[in-house]
Amino acid sequence: MIGLKGTVNIIDNTGALVVECVNILKNKTTNGHASIGDVFVCVVQKARPISQSSSGPSSSSTLTSLKVKRGDVQRAVLVRTKKPVMRPDGTWVKFDDNAAVLVNKKNEMIGTRIGGVVSSDLKRKGWGKVVALAPKAI
Repeated sequence: MIGLKGTVNIIDNTGALVVECVNILKNKTTNGHASIGDVFVCVVQKARPISQSSSGPSSSSTLTSLKVKRGDVQRAVLVRTKKPVMRPDGTWVKFDDNAAVLVNKKNEMIGTRIGGVVSSDLKRKGWGKVVALAPKAI
């Protein structure tokens, strides 16, 4: 569960590394905390640097692949939490860190790749594309 001012790692290829949660969207039941599959508004705290020193055709592809920069306000969906979550069959699952994937206002992923394990609970909550792009779902 992620509350306000909580920091979350980003595991897609948008260029953001760490974001800070500033608002949880449409979640009245958990008193302002986001769980796996919830969308929240965040501010990019740390991003990959954009290097403009090299020139040529390969440098233009690296500039376009980094879609966000530090200070941008984005939306993200939570894909992993440290807090244990109970599944309908009674098993509990928890991860080593809190992680999210950036999405736009239409709830479409901004990045094209996911670089880590995600929770399989996302498929039940309508995030099948995130599960499909992830290398493994637990």
